[in-house]
Amino acid sequence: MDSATLHEEIHSFFESAPPLKESAKITDKLNRFIHFDSPSPGKGRRVVCVTSGGTTVPLEQRCVRYIDNFSSGHRGAASTEYFIKAGYKVILLYRRGTCQPYCSSLPEDPLLECFELADDSDFRVRQSHSEAVKGAIMNHHAAVAGGLLLKLPFTTIFEYLQMLRIIASSMKSLEYHAMFYLAAAVSDFYVPWKSMAEHKIQSASGPLDMRLMQVPKMLSVLRTEWSPSAFCISFKLETDSKILLEKANMALKKYKMHSVVANELLTRKEEVTVVTENGNISVRRDKTRPGSEVEDPLVELLVKKHSTYINDAIAQDL
Repeated sequence: MDSATLHEEIHSFFESAPPLKESAKITDKLNRFIHFDSPSPGKGRRVVCVTSGGTTVPLEQRCVRYIDNFSSGHRGAASTEYFIKAGYKVILLYRRGTCQPYCSSLPEDPLLECFELADDSDFRVRQSHSEAVKGAIMNHHAAVAGGLLLKLPFTTIFEYLQMLRIIASSMKSLEYHAMFYLAAAVSDFYVPWKSMAEHKIQSASGPLDMRLMQVPKMLSVLRTEWSPSAFCISFKLETDSKILLEKANMALKKYKMHSVVANELLTRKEEVTVVTENGNISVRRDKTRPGSEVEDPLVELLVKKHSTYINDAIAQDL
């Protein structure tokens, strides 16, 4: 696809999308978060945008039914913790209802499982969960209060891509200090808003015949226009290991990514392969360490690669 056609498709997608609620407020939050401790544009702490969870595709404007994507958001939530530990400020663009940073040690339904009634008018944290709850609250509060974590929720493909564009534009002035860690499961197809039924589709109407359009591939525009100097990592998930690395290499070249993290569905929590133009690097969870996660060495590797990228960029500017 040529550049003009891609730009036309992207323009058409955003023009037909429902307006993003509170876009001005989101932009203001981003600018204050990104720049409040930076002495000048492009300087200061590194900032990474972590995307997490899956986008939905509404089938009605007053949505009752939607097409969803498989993603728990665990990788994005865990990676956020490791990026903050490495000294990054993190913008977490996450799907509502998915895993959150610092909550992995809590039960799946923490409000019901973590608390118990002390008497008829009061409640308390269960003794068995007190350390986990205390740690989650303290770590989350420290990250937010310290200006290291900004969380922005999305649900639909329309919200996600509009917010990603705003984030990229806000981060553009950071130049090489910006990173995108695009772990969200983004829908490949969508129903254009203007051709979508307004009300609930009635089953009495018979079999449903609906045409889905391809979501424009915006990674190349992110790289070349929205935030061209940023260090960009995308993800490729496949169920067939035989085609995984081939697809990851294609994405690396097509979208000009700096790295593509290739993960197979069944082994994604144990190991991933970081695909770069200089070769592939296997990253595995440390099985000798209880509670270890593959995101720990993965983030460590990408932070080192980002450092090299920044140093090379600075050397070229001299």
